Amino acid sequence: MADHLLRALKEEGLGKARVEGLPHCDWVLIDTGDVIVHLFRPEVRQFYNIEKIWAVDAPHRTPTS
Repeated sequence: MADHLLRALKEEGLGKARVEGLPHCDWVLIDTGDVIVHLFRPEVRQFYNIEKIWAVDAPHRTPTS
């Protein structure tokens, strides 16, 4: 998936994207400058549960008195 995306970006003239995590492919980060893409293996995505970070009712988003 990461290789396919990087090829597509290069074909569109955005070939200078920075990539991290490609050797292990657990979590690959592609930074195009304006857009950042995160690619996870399913079990790694479940472990980090990043959707919870962005949830409206996440503990760090509730106001403290």
